[in-house]
Parts: sequence; structure tokens; C-alpha cells
Amino acid sequence: MTTPIGPLLLAATDGGLAQVVFHAEEKTAAEAVARLTRRLGAEPTAVPPAPPGTAGTPSTPSCAGHLAEAIRQMESYFAGNTKAFTLSLDWSLITGFNRRVLRELAAHVPYGTVVGYQNLADRVGEPGAARAVGVAMGSNPLPVVVPCHRVVESGGGIGGFGGGLETKRILLALEGVLPQPLF
Repeated sequence: MTTPIGPLLLAATDGGLAQVVFHAEEKTAAEAVARLTRRLGAEPTAVPPAPPGTAGTPSTPSCAGHLAEAIRQMESYFAGNTKAFTLSLDWSLITGFNRRVLRELAAHVPYGTVVGYQNLADRVGEPGAARAVGVAMGSNPLPVVVPCHRVVESGGGIGGFGGGLETKRILLALEGVLPQPLF
């Protein structure tokens, strides 16, 4: 899908949205689909988004319904209307500590707020794991929806971001955390 931060590839399973890929130009998208095929052990199927109101009906595969709803909510988010995603998520691409951290982030760091790497480590009961939190953010298969852009350095720096620092700035500005760029 086309967004203000560039093209995104969204992938869903019957369990929910499974992956969001930044900078999804043709080559990046093809590589992401190949990785997903290996990880999930099945060939992907391009499914047209379900018509509005048909998500989850017997005639619409549930992955198509999840995908259609993800697209709808992403469009609403980028238009400034959605403040919290209410999507079914397939967490199968992430495990262990990384999953714990990302679930904490998704559940307890709302739109328009930020959290430090150290604070997030403390929240999951691992006070010495601030750097590991950074690794978890970098392995997030669901960026934007699971808002790793909201994790910043404890000293006030913006920190890193797998989608690029300019993308992180745009997302934080959209949420009112940073001022909108002048041009």
C-alpha cells in the first residue's frame, strides 16, 4: 500500500496481520515474500482485499479479511483518524523475549507517547536489557501497528529505527510527539 512513509507490504495469515515491511518497492517486497514463504512454510497467495463488511464471512478467506481491515486501519491512521489499531495479530514470526517486549509495547504505549528502551526493559522485568529491547525493536515484524517508532533513548535522543530515522520522525510527528516538518 502507498503511504506517507513510502510503500508498505502487508501480509496476513488466518491468524491475523503477520508482517508489515517498510520501503516495499518491487525488490524489497519480493525478498520479504520469499522470507515469509520460508518462515511460514507455505506459498503466499495474493488475495484482493475483502469488500467492506465481508471480513470473516464464510465466502471470504479470513486472511483476506484481516488484510482488508489492516489496510483500512492503516489508511485511517495515516489520515490522522485512528489512534489505536484493533487488529488481530499473528505473532508467529517472533518468540521469547522479543515477543514479550513487543506485546508490552503494543498494549501499553499509546498513540502520542514515547517510552525509553530502559523503561521498556524494566516493564518486562529485565532491568539490564535495554540493548536487547533495541534488538527486539529491530526484529519487529509489525512496525507501525506494534509501534516501535515510539521507543526512544532515555536521554532524549530519537534512537534508531529499522524503517530509517526520517520515517521515525514522520510517524512521531503524525502522532504529535515531534513538530511537523516545515517542508
